[in-house]
Amino acid sequence: MRSRDKAAVSALRAALAALENAEAVPVDAGRQGAALEDSPVGAGTTEAVRRELTEHGEAEIVRAEVTERLDAARQLTAPAHAERVARLRAEAAVLTGFLDERDSAA
Repeated sequence: MRSRDKAAVSALRAALAALENAEAVPVDAGRQGAALEDSPVGAGTTEAVRRELTEHGEAEIVRAEVTERLDAARQLTAPAHAERVARLRAEAAVLTGFLDERDSAA
């Protein structure tokens, strides 16, 4: 990261955000529209335990990020988008590298 590899930084930030979003607790449909006076009060009442992803689940999310970038690169066919396509492919390569390291360690 110290070399300021923008593609790697962008890919890793997006992958971390996707993982964070996947761990988020779904909004409780039963709580929507509840009266303010029925709301819990006090320290920690709004805290919710986040979901824990398995290693396989995390890898699937990263694979989805790779697929998303490669699909977007395939759709950008105009020569004016060549720089964007190169960046998307570089980001996909960074994420694929992490998946390959994970697979070789297993």
